[in-house]
Amino acid sequence: MERLTVQLELPRDVLTALDISEAELEPRLKMLIALELFRQGRISSGKAAELLDLTKVASIQLLAHHDIPYFTETPEELDAQLTAVRGKLDASAS
Repeated sequence: MERLTVQLELPRDVLTALDISEAELEPRLKMLIALELFRQGRISSGKAAELLDLTKVASIQLLAHHDIPYFTETPEELDAQLTAVRGKLDASAS
């Protein structure tokens, strides 16, 4: 993956608001960007995990910690997907 380095100027009180040290700022901002892009549906959970160098399980736990649902489908959409998969399984078994 090609990397991009960004220089960002922020007021020092952002560190206070985030309750982190200066050394923790870069990874925290990267995490916040990845979470927000996932929340908006602009990247997948796998891409968010890759950006943060996390396992899939760790990224799902991070989403849960920030009250961001991993599954964005409604129960009805999930049911429709299951019905479609079952139909394909039944068709291939015949």
